Amino acid sequence: MKIVTLTLNPALDKSTSIDRLQAQKKLRCEEPVYHPGGGGVNVSRAIKILGGDSLAIYAGGGPVGDKIEELLKKEGVNQQRISIKKNTRENLMVVESSTGNQYRFGMPGAEIGQESLQNCLDAIKNLPDDVKYLVASGSLPPDAPDDFYGTIAEIARSKNIKCLVDTSGKALVKASKMGVCIMKPNLGELSSLAGKEEISGMEQEEIAKKIINEGKADILIVSLGARGAMIVTKDTVEYIVPPTVKQDSTVGAGDSMVGGLILSLSRGDALQDAVKWGVAAGTAATITPGTELCRKKDVEKIFNWLSEKETTNADTK
Repeated sequence: MKIVTLTLNPALDKSTSIDRLQAQKKLRCEEPVYHPGGGGVNVSRAIKILGGDSLAIYAGGGPVGDKIEELLKKEGVNQQRISIKKNTRENLMVVESSTGNQYRFGMPGAEIGQESLQNCLDAIKNLPDDVKYLVASGSLPPDAPDDFYGTIAEIARSKNIKCLVDTSGKALVKASKMGVCIMKPNLGELSSLAGKEEISGMEQEEIAKKIINEGKADILIVSLGARGAMIVTKDTVEYIVPPTVKQDSTVGAGDSMVGGLILSLSRGDALQDAVKWGVAAGTAATITPGTELCRKKDVEKIFNWLSEKETTNADTK
């Protein structure tokens, strides 16, 4: 198993739809759809959809943790559940069908306890030698220290595992100070890394290069939403721009992007091609409804478009 994902704060994602959202009314919802969710869990699910394999390590407790385990098993995702005493959280997304508006309700994560936190660290320390990539993704539970992902990255480095960290806030800033192999911030998170409230498009390259030069990351893949991604290394800055698509839901787009990226890297693809797979997977996830992730045929179609576009551009130079 070349890829392992770690999710400390998973969720059971429930999505439904109603005709119109109204206050003080009893609203009749459509039959809900359930998916296992949370950063690394979704990354592992996306990898499976794209024809790859990974091991999803996650903290799960109570009936909700049981449901996540059951759903992952149905999807054929390899998993290692770290048991916690409290019930895992549930998230809710409601689509107003008359307008297409989405309402996303994210519930707070449960404390997982010091013993379970240590068990997560031990699970990473005990990974076999054939693991090449580790994805530490999603928010931290309330009782985890801010530097937890940084500690994970240090353990990965000691085992010669390339670690991708995809989180936000203090957890991202602390991890960057400890140094990681790959970070996938969006523009808001890039601002946090730079210690700024916000940044403009004109300064994003300069700031990203500064982060690389300070040793906070070897590679930055900056998510630009519908505009694709910016790849920044010590020597290069490059953009991967996807086709315009009609978006249905952006839920899981970032995790799908990481799944496509890391699966491609694990197969030995060049960084540019890996980011194309990531952008294709992230874009494909936006055209699926509710909390559904990407679909393989859509990802392949968008990747081929990106590759053909590059060939056409090269021919016209």
